[in-house]
Amino acid sequence: MFLPPQSIYIIAEAGVNHDGSEERAFDLVDIAAASGADAIKFQLFSPAALVTAQAHLADYQSRNLHDSQISQRQMLEKLVLPAGAMARLYAHCEHRNIDFLCTPFDIESMNYLVENTQMPYLKLASGEVTNGPLLLAAARTGLPIILSTGMSSLDEIGTALSVLHYGYHHTQGTPNKPTVATPDQLLELREKVQLLQCVSQYPAPIATTNLLAMDTLEQTFSLHIGLSDHSLGANMAIAAAARGARIIEKHFTHNIAANGPDHAASLSPEGLHALVKAIREVSEGMGNGEKECQLEEINTRAVARRSVVAARNIARGTPFTEENLTAKRPASGLAPNRLWELLGKTAKRDYAADDFIDNSELA
Repeated sequence: MFLPPQSIYIIAEAGVNHDGSEERAFDLVDIAAASGADAIKFQLFSPAALVTAQAHLADYQSRNLHDSQISQRQMLEKLVLPAGAMARLYAHCEHRNIDFLCTPFDIESMNYLVENTQMPYLKLASGEVTNGPLLLAAARTGLPIILSTGMSSLDEIGTALSVLHYGYHHTQGTPNKPTVATPDQLLELREKVQLLQCVSQYPAPIATTNLLAMDTLEQTFSLHIGLSDHSLGANMAIAAAARGARIIEKHFTHNIAANGPDHAASLSPEGLHALVKAIREVSEGMGNGEKECQLEEINTRAVARRSVVAARNIARGTPFTEENLTAKRPASGLAPNRLWELLGKTAKRDYAADDFIDNSELA
């Protein structure tokens, strides 16, 4: 199974909120572990392999950095961790009993992660939905894949899934001109790929979160769905959990006022702890879907429900009528919805007001 049934897997997204400091990255592991999250996720990339020297910042990056003059590569070079850091962070996660995840942005980084960690899942960013070569290499690792879908159309997602299907089933070759995955291919991917609804803005306005798109993704691709939430606060993530998200990914940081591209869209340590607690409660409250009297309701049922009783004294041989019968608490006798079956029958014994009418009167 990709994930246990009825569970919600919470990923505390550290991303680059370590600001290039391995020591701070270790602190973020400790914060995530203390919150009760299932996993912490980092990002691994080579700035030179990821962006051209001239690539400009996204608007949100300029805004959050308070600097529109530096290039995207210059920003990323300040956020790279030392060589070998991910292996050390993986070991620390093992020690803290929290899953280590890391999003690779190039094939070399992906290979390093596969060779030096034992991640349970491979998380791919929204920007890679159209990156066929990386998708193909990711599937060929054999790891289950969590794919964010920010900025994507359904056709783009469907094509990405067909590339993943090819990679899982072919160790050599390329899919040439991939088309949207077929229903049979999607069925085979069900235990290998999960999709996350995502809005690639940091922070994302609440109105853009579009939680109903989770339903669209699930109905279109028949895969389990989740949410990578970039909105401020915890409400959208909690709502997604209640709507059936199997994975919730949320950025967090040591200091939401810190200078960096993602801090402003992240939860504080206290906010992360509160989010995890809320999602666990939502998960527990989802139940099994069966509608029946719970064990904890049995006492209340006896007190809150009613029985058919005599509305006034009824002498033996007197016909039962709507005037001499009524329903009162507790539920110790004949259920009120059987009162009509008594009408027209005659009492087999004397009843005082408030006496329970015997079941035998129905015979």
